[in-house]
Amino acid sequence: MPPDSPIGFIGLGTMGTPMALNLVRAETPLVVWNRTRNRCAPLEKAGATIASDAEELFARCETVILMLENDTATDAVLDRLGPEFTSRVAGHTIVSMGTVSADYSKHLAGDIRSAGGRYVEAPVSGSRQPAEAGQLIGMLAGAPRDRARLRAILAPVCKEIFDCGPVPAALQMKLAINTFLITMVTGLAEASHFAERHDLDMSRFTDILNAGPMASDVSRVKIGKLAQHDFSRQAGISDVLKNNRLVVEAARDAGIASPLMDACLSLYRETEDLGFAEDDMISVLRAIEARAPAP
Repeated sequence: MPPDSPIGFIGLGTMGTPMALNLVRAETPLVVWNRTRNRCAPLEKAGATIASDAEELFARCETVILMLENDTATDAVLDRLGPEFTSRVAGHTIVSMGTVSADYSKHLAGDIRSAGGRYVEAPVSGSRQPAEAGQLIGMLAGAPRDRARLRAILAPVCKEIFDCGPVPAALQMKLAINTFLITMVTGLAEASHFAERHDLDMSRFTDILNAGPMASDVSRVKIGKLAQHDFSRQAGISDVLKNNRLVVEAARDAGIASPLMDACLSLYRETEDLGFAEDDMISVLRAIEARAPAP
């Protein structure tokens, strides 16, 4: 492959599509592929090249960004357990931006290096809205020269990028950040439920919260969604539940307590069981309401 080969991008979901679009709009030569072909349409319209399959994308691109849902999807794209794994990763830099377990990422990094490839963790903090605005927070782990190169590539996607050291430090950092995010949003939903059940003026509740020291970009967006009963997806219940599980599992592996995240895990599982897997995480309110005795 020539040194100026295009960047590959695989995984056009809720986050992947706006991220890839921002790369194209920044004039990054981009080749994309997605298992569900119709999700490539916005990228093709924006000027990206659409690969016919994963094999073609790896053949054309030295650097391949993966924004995939889980380790199973990652292994499938890389053919990690099959005969194509070495040819797909040898001489390539594989950039994993999805949220998987740190242990999985550490072992994947070892397999890629053994096959002659390079590996960078690059998880991001943020939901669909900051993804669309190119305002995500990026975290990088890997070899120093690979992290330096990725900074320039990911600049159109992230407003800030932080070096976290060797793999799997970026994913561990992401899980630490998610611990605060999930408990904060769950607390906001519970506070809203408390205020509503006490017949408080919800617009006044919103104004006071937004004016105070606890307000943030996240709380302002989520309290607005609560006020409007708008549960449309930004960060979906199913995704948050997955992240919650990863945090709790990592805590157990490290022998540390996670009492708040244990409680959140139950609530997000209940919300999914109630049929709201695809709604925004603020719909955890549904599980809180379901636990409450009738007024």
